[in-house]
Amino acid sequence: MLLGTLAGEDYKNQVSAAGAAGVEVAGLSADSRKVEPGTVFFALSGSKADGGTYVADAVSKGAVAVVASHPVEASLPVVVVDNPRRFLALAAARLVGRQPKTMVAVTGTAGKTSVASFTRQIWAFAGHAAAQIGTTGVISPSRSDYGSLTTPDPLALHTLLGELADEGVTHAAMEASSHGLDQSRLDGVVLSAAGFTNLGRDHMDYHPTVEDYMAAKMRLFDTLLPKGSPAVIYADDPWSDEAIRVATASGHDVRTVGRKGTFLSLKRVEHFRHKQVAEVHHGEQIFEVHIPLAGDFQIANALVSAGLAISTGVPVAVALKALETLVGASGRLELIGQTKAGALAYVDYAHKPDALENVLTSVRPFTTGRVIVVFGCGGDRDKGKRPIMGEIASRLADITIVTDDNPRSEVPATIRSEIMAATPKGIEIGDRAQAIRAAVAMLSAGDTLIVAGKGHEEGQTVGGTTLPFSDHAEVRHALEEFDR
Repeated sequence: MLLGTLAGEDYKNQVSAAGAAGVEVAGLSADSRKVEPGTVFFALSGSKADGGTYVADAVSKGAVAVVASHPVEASLPVVVVDNPRRFLALAAARLVGRQPKTMVAVTGTAGKTSVASFTRQIWAFAGHAAAQIGTTGVISPSRSDYGSLTTPDPLALHTLLGELADEGVTHAAMEASSHGLDQSRLDGVVLSAAGFTNLGRDHMDYHPTVEDYMAAKMRLFDTLLPKGSPAVIYADDPWSDEAIRVATASGHDVRTVGRKGTFLSLKRVEHFRHKQVAEVHHGEQIFEVHIPLAGDFQIANALVSAGLAISTGVPVAVALKALETLVGASGRLELIGQTKAGALAYVDYAHKPDALENVLTSVRPFTTGRVIVVFGCGGDRDKGKRPIMGEIASRLADITIVTDDNPRSEVPATIRSEIMAATPKGIEIGDRAQAIRAAVAMLSAGDTLIVAGKGHEEGQTVGGTTLPFSDHAEVRHALEEFDR
C-alpha cells in the first residue's frame, strides 16, 4: 500500500510535502530492531528515549520512510507531523484493514477488565461471536492468551483485531487505559459505543494531576467515539458528572447506569456470600437480577456492561438475564476457596486506593467474623498512594499484613515502611508467600481473607527479573496445608 493512502486525509499534506506519497509500504514499526525492507519507521519520542536516535539503524535495515515530530537526518523521505503516534495508529488500522464490526471500549480507574469480560459474556449469551482485549489478555471463541498491557500498541492491536475478524469475531470489547488514550493507541479503532466506570488515584507517576488523568480518559469521548454514539456512564462516582459533561458536549447519546442512572437504574440490592440480588429499572420495565458475584462494584461493572451490550443491539431482557450467568474476571474479587470452618479466601487485583477501599467495603456485609487483608505496593510507581492505602487497610480491615508487590528497582523494605507508617497495627511480612500463609493460618469461622494487588498476575518483579509467582496458587497451597 502507498504511504499516501495510509496517511488518509489527516496526514496527506505532510506526506506529499515530504515527497513520500508514492512510497510503497510493506510494514510499520516504532522499533528500529524490527525494521525490515519496505518498513516505515516511526521515530517516537518517549520518556526514556527519542526515536530519532535510531533513524540510522532503521535506514540500514531497509526503512523506506521516517515519520517524526521534528526534522531528522536521513537519506530517505522524512514526514514531520505534530502527532506521530496518532499517524501510526491510523496507518496501522488502514494497513491491516479489518476489525470486528462492533467494537466498544471502556475507560476508568477500576473495573475495566470486568466490564470488558462481562460485555463479551453478554454478547456470547445473545449468540454473538465475541472477544475481549485487556489487562488479562485476549479471550475469544478460539483463544485465551495471557497478556500484560491493558491497551496494546497500535501495531499489535490492529494485527490482533485483524486476526479476530478473520476468526469470525463480530463483537469485541477492549479496555482503554489512560496511557493508551494519551498515546493515541486506540485512534484507529472504529467504535460503536464507549463506557466509563469511575476515577480514583492512579498513575500519578505519569499524569501531573488527577485532572490531567481524567482528561486523558476523556479522549475516549471527546476525540475517539463517533459523534452521536452511545456513551454508557456509571452515574454514582464523584467523577461521573464530569464524564457526563464531556460526553454530552461531544454530542453523544449519554446513557447513565447505577443508583443515579436513568438508562439502567439500580433501585435495590440484597447481599449474600456468593451472589447479589438487584432490582433494575429500564424505563417502565422492572427486572430482578441475581448476579453470582460479590461486591457493590461488581454490580456497577455489570450495569455498565449491560448498557454497552444493549447499546450495541442486545435486547434489554436478554442482557439482564445474561448477568445471572456471569463468571468473574480473573483476579477480580475471585473466590479461591474456603476453609472447613467456612472462612472465605479471595484474590483481587486492587493495587490502588479506591480499588482497595471498594473491595474491603464490599466483603464486610457478608463477613460475620474478621476481614483480613494482605497487600503491598509496587516499586517505581506512584509513591504517594502507599500511606493512603495503608490508612485504608487499617481503617477497613481487622487485620492487615503488609508484604511485597513487584518492588522492581526499589528496596522492598522501604516500600513496606512507607505503608506501615499509616498502618500502626499492621503486621509486616516481606515474603509474599509467607504473608499469604500467615493470613490463611489466622482464618476462623466467619472470616474473609483478601489477598490484594496482583490479581491475575503470574510473576513477581524484583529488580530487573520477573520471578514466577501466583497469588491464586499460594492461597490454594495454604488452604490445603491448614485444612488437612
